[in-house]
Amino acid sequence: MTSNRHRDFKLDIWGVVLLLPLVAVPFVTTSPFLNSLTYQCAIGVSAALAVYIMLRMGLLSFTVPAFMAVGGYASAMLAKAGTTDLLLLMGFAFVVPALFAIPLGALVLRLKGVYFIIVTFLFNEILQLVIFETPTLTGGSNGIAGVPPATLFGMDLGSPALLILVTVVVCLIATFATLAVTQRFRAEFTSIEENETLAQSLGVAVWKYRTIGFVASAGISGLAGFALVNMLSTAHPSSFASWSINNYIAYAFVGGRGSMLGIVVGSVLLIVMTNIFSGYADLSGGMFGLLLVVVMMVAPGGLVGTCVKMVSDRRARSKSEVKPVHWGKA
Repeated sequence: MTSNRHRDFKLDIWGVVLLLPLVAVPFVTTSPFLNSLTYQCAIGVSAALAVYIMLRMGLLSFTVPAFMAVGGYASAMLAKAGTTDLLLLMGFAFVVPALFAIPLGALVLRLKGVYFIIVTFLFNEILQLVIFETPTLTGGSNGIAGVPPATLFGMDLGSPALLILVTVVVCLIATFATLAVTQRFRAEFTSIEENETLAQSLGVAVWKYRTIGFVASAGISGLAGFALVNMLSTAHPSSFASWSINNYIAYAFVGGRGSMLGIVVGSVLLIVMTNIFSGYADLSGGMFGLLLVVVMMVAPGGLVGTCVKMVSDRRARSKSEVKPVHWGKA
């Protein structure tokens, strides 16, 4: 058990390490394609991490786009009101969705399986309706345009390179927050995922840890929403469409839902391949779907998860092949 936990921690750390080079991208290249890939990867990883937190407890939550919208619109309204400090905007984008998640969690976290999935998906649809029907607050179908870029200690962060840098920094903060939550409550989350009834009988407060995970997932989603709005200078309903959750879930399962390294690998791979396939017009959707089918058939545990299993199996076989030496009597 200790060795598995140590291995999982190392995989999570490697996930963080793989994201660090993104910080340098806007300063070493002016390629629009590479810069676009960088901010897409940063936002995609942040959103997929919100899915990952709930998967650690065996729950597939569809609320990520909705909480991204809450965080994105909340930060956009604050910025339009004149508060553009980066730290305040990030804090606001995290806290507001987290507060929304508390009463919502009290309702939906009692559900399991397909019922939980359906209700969390419906929350996205309801929020989309609220956004469209409240134009005085959210701008309705037009959204909130002209959102000023974030500033830090009075310095404007609105240049293209700095916008991408802010997006990457937000992603790293979301990553460290996810690492802190999933490592701190790893034992409790794992026990709930493996056998919720047994965990509850052993004294694990399932509702408590589910709520912690749900609130943390909402906050991480809000950070992703802020990063997207700050990058585009617009908070628009189309940026938080319900179908986008399919992409974030695919990132988690293709890379491997068992570690943060899997989330990063899956997100970067699928985002890069999506951009490559986009050059094939009508064939892009079919090519992307074929990629998902092939990966899930070849590596049902995700790319990272399958590689880890192969290494573990090889080590186990190597140990079993070592025969003990029996010393004869003199």
